[in-house]
Amino acid sequence: MSSSCNGNCSACGSDCADRQAESLLAELNPNASVKKVIAVVSGKGGVGKSTVTAMLAVAMARQGKRVGVLDADITGPSAPTAFGVTECQGADEHGLYPALTRTGIQVMSINLLLDDPADPVVWRGPVIAGAVKQFWTDVIWEDVDYLFVDMPPGTGDVPLTVFQSLPVDGVIIVTSPQDLVSMIVAKAVKMANLMHIPVLGFVENYSYLQCPDCGKKISVFGKSHLDEIAAQFDLPVLARLPIDPAVAEAYDNGQMETVNTEVLADVVKALEKTEG
Repeated sequence: MSSSCNGNCSACGSDCADRQAESLLAELNPNASVKKVIAVVSGKGGVGKSTVTAMLAVAMARQGKRVGVLDADITGPSAPTAFGVTECQGADEHGLYPALTRTGIQVMSINLLLDDPADPVVWRGPVIAGAVKQFWTDVIWEDVDYLFVDMPPGTGDVPLTVFQSLPVDGVIIVTSPQDLVSMIVAKAVKMANLMHIPVLGFVENYSYLQCPDCGKKISVFGKSHLDEIAAQFDLPVLARLPIDPAVAEAYDNGQMETVNTEVLADVVKALEKTEG
């Protein structure tokens, strides 16, 4: 450290050993309160990540927690559909108030701001990433214990923005039993590790189909290899969700707060451990 150093690394061009890395964390809206931020990610689309996000929000709300869902999938938003909400509570000079579901879950999504939810969002990556960041800086999240961030698939602009700009406390990785997923899951884990964010574990969706007559579990997508991947990274498989037409119907009809979430019991326990 130079004798003339004043400790302000942001105003200094020297590359000394004591230089502090500049934080990229965005400031939460001063009128908001969020205790824990949990990112729900997937390496590829089509694995039911948004469904799992909605179920996690419902499961934690049933534990008496105040919950929010930040829909970071700007080009494919679906959180409002899952919870049957169509508009925000309003806005004032302090910021934007998220939509409120029947059971009090707070939801923010680009679809709540469009004149027509069917209108496509044709924006370039940096603009999309900026919108997600504004969902943190401009939205008034009211006393939220757990804010679940429904991430777009992959490892592009938005996941990078969320990991750098939001104080993410943990990552849940959603996957499916298909062979291709092995490599994709590894990419998601390695990105979280690169950003120094703990991976809490895996949730395997579409794990099996249970026969309504005999109760036999049928592996529609073949044998799962998730246990091998989990062992490779020393991470737990927290839940295996079946193919359930009732859940899909509830999602499409805005009734996710009515679904059974008992299968996520171990995920709830893992989330509660982040409170320590």
